[in-house]
Amino acid sequence: MSSTVVESEEHKALRAAVAALGRRYGREYLARVAREGGHPDELWADAAKLGYLGVNLPEEYGGGGGGIAELSIVLEELGAAGCPLLMMVVSPAICGTVIARFGTEAQKRAWLPGLADGTRTMAFGITEPDAGSNSHRITTTARRDGDAWVLTGRKVFISGVDIADATLIVGRTEDARTGRLKPCLFIVPRDTPGFTRSVIDMELQAAEKQFELVLDEVRLPSSALVGDEDAGLLQLFAGLNPERVMTAAFAIGMGRYALAKAVDYAKTRQVWKEPIGAHQAIAHPLATAHIELELARLMMQKAARLYDAGDDMGAGEAANMAKYAAGEACVRAVDQAVHTLGGNGLTREYGLAALIVASRVARIAPVSREMILNFISHQTLGLPKSY
Repeated sequence: MSSTVVESEEHKALRAAVAALGRRYGREYLARVAREGGHPDELWADAAKLGYLGVNLPEEYGGGGGGIAELSIVLEELGAAGCPLLMMVVSPAICGTVIARFGTEAQKRAWLPGLADGTRTMAFGITEPDAGSNSHRITTTARRDGDAWVLTGRKVFISGVDIADATLIVGRTEDARTGRLKPCLFIVPRDTPGFTRSVIDMELQAAEKQFELVLDEVRLPSSALVGDEDAGLLQLFAGLNPERVMTAAFAIGMGRYALAKAVDYAKTRQVWKEPIGAHQAIAHPLATAHIELELARLMMQKAARLYDAGDDMGAGEAANMAKYAAGEACVRAVDQAVHTLGGNGLTREYGLAALIVASRVARIAPVSREMILNFISHQTLGLPKSY
């Protein structure tokens, strides 16, 4: 599938180089790792060695000095090769970005070089069992106790906590002036007393496992707080916009992978006189899927560019649109790919059936399409708020 004409030569070169790495591993590698209950350590290490994992992080801390535009290219191309790294969404994109923008000098030195070279990873904990899409209902609280912070609460559907050195937890502190709770971000090392996890049994076949977390009177030093206690919401959205862009990249890569499989099959599978791809009933839906993926990528590129230029408001709108468009395009591309292969689309040999479940993730996480439509109707169109 062609890349867009608006990309720079550097971006095209990065895309080609990552695609070459992806082809060395491919879908079968990731499927085997997931079946065996392992993690894609070899691919992660190779991507890190080539500088891809930290391409968005500042050069002075070992990163590539690029932005989310470059990081999204890396994830998209790995996905198009069938081996996306989900922890890229969390570790360098969310946690790395938040620490680079708002962390203390000590936090940057402690975390960014490791996040950039892949030797350290960080998970991100925001979702709660009773809050769902309503982040204002987060009940994980943080209270001061002398110089320390004490965190109590629960999180759910948190990716990769078992392999992450720490989790960036979204808690809420009481504002002394108003008495209202406001969001704050805390770095919680994996082995901190009172910080426990249990794996959630998912139908999703993925190397990255999902966890429920319990924080039971977790004591943290004052240095665990990231950024300013009074700028929590700004800091939170500084992480959520890259998350949406990277989720779009994940979805577009997956859609491209499925579409390429279907196109290859449609060119060679012969039932009557011609290959089935000669029939418009097969060809047109695949062409539509390609158009939708390309359009979603354009919005993703716009969102990444706005974010990297420091336009948080513009990036928020575009990142939500990109995530929505990519999720829809991915689901339709996967569905059409499976349909194109018929019975073969449901076999393990062709590896598309598992994507039926995986593609739904892009519609549901990290924010549902309905919440994006709420955002656009309220924020962009100025319609009354419904919730």
